This record gives sequence, structure tokens and C-alpha cells, in this order.
Amino acid sequence: MRKIVILTGAGVSAESGLGTFRDKGGLWTRYDLSEVATPEGFARNPALVHDFYNARRANALDASPNAAHAALARLQAEHGGVTLVTQNIDDLHERAGSRDVIHMHGQILRALCAVCGARWDAPRVMGPRDACPSCGAAATRPDIVWFGEYPYHMERIAEALAGCDLFVAIGTSGEVYPAAGFVEEAAGLGAETLEINLKPSAPGRFDRVIAGPATQAVPRWVAEVLGG
Repeated sequence: MRKIVILTGAGVSAESGLGTFRDKGGLWTRYDLSEVATPEGFARNPALVHDFYNARRANALDASPNAAHAALARLQAEHGGVTLVTQNIDDLHERAGSRDVIHMHGQILRALCAVCGARWDAPRVMGPRDACPSCGAAATRPDIVWFGEYPYHMERIAEALAGCDLFVAIGTSGEVYPAAGFVEEAAGLGAETLEINLKPSAPGRFDRVIAGPATQAVPRWVAEVLGG
């Protein structure tokens, strides 16, 4: 049985109504990322940061998994040996049925105490005065990896990449490190590489490219892997 590592990005959730960084007129374009997606921005204006992530949380909660999420859940269930890593902070993979999803950039539905490091399920709306349930500090933030912070679970991801036969990147631009380096890491260890995206991220980076919307391309590829 081939061991498969799959990395998903914003393009997988875009067709569920969750915008990518590069969507014109989208949520991200209306904010300065240095103000809402950095520790420094949170220290300067926590209310602004909470307003931004409250909007993103509401968007995620109101969205539904799409055919790409469902196909990847089917692959996990029927193939085995599939490690699913996501750059996305929504829970659409889990709601589609995927298990043990590695969220390298955190989760919008989780909260983190900036003082003691406690984590818990986030309410729909968070604010600067929210007290940590563990230490009582009014320093709660979304459990999100911001720019300048180190992604979660990197040792586990590295272990999966070292043991995989196939690395698949789906719906990701391939521009943000360290995730952008996963394809070279896997290829250097002998794995086959595949990109599924609206268009190739860069010529020659992957052994194979499947172009098209995730809701169409991913179910076709999963059917190919599973033999129908």
C-alpha cells in the first residue's frame, strides 16, 4: 500500500465560500495583514484582530464541506496510509469525515491563552476582555499561527514526508514556507509528487499536474487511486 501525504491549501475551501489570500475584494484585501495576522498587530490592537477573526469564524461556521473535502475523506477511509496536512484553519475536512487532520496553521474554532498557553474550543465571538479558563488572564487569542510564528506539528509532518511514496499538494500557491518546501523535501527522499490546482504553481516542480477546480479534479483523482 502506497503511503500518501496530502497538503491542502485555501483552494480546497474556496468553493465552499471561504476566500483565499488573493481573492479580489475578499476579506483579506480589506485588512492590513501586519495588523491582523501578526503577534505585533495583536499587541497593538487586539479588538481589531478579534473582529477580523470573528468574521472569519462566522464564515467558516456557515460554510459546508464540498466535493473535494468529501473525496479526501473517502480516500482516507478506503485507502489507508493517508496523512492529511492542511494550511487551512477551518474544520471542513473534519466535517466531511476526515480524521486526524494535521492543522499546521492552527484552527479558527480553537482559542489560545497568550499568557499560559492553554487551549480550548472558541466561542463564535471572541473579544479582548475574554478570560482564559485556566489562568484567568484577559489575553485570549485565536489559536492561529500568525506571520512570524512557527507552524504547528512540523516534526510530525517531516516524519510523514520521510516515509511517503506520494506527495500531493492541492489548492495551494506553493509560495509560503515552510509548506512550499514540502514538495522538494518529499521528492528528495524519493517520493512521487502531484499537484492538483486551478493552474500549476510553477513549471517543473511536480512530477504530474492535474489542473482544474478542486471540486472536480480531486474526486476524479481519488476515484483513480481507488480504482473507481
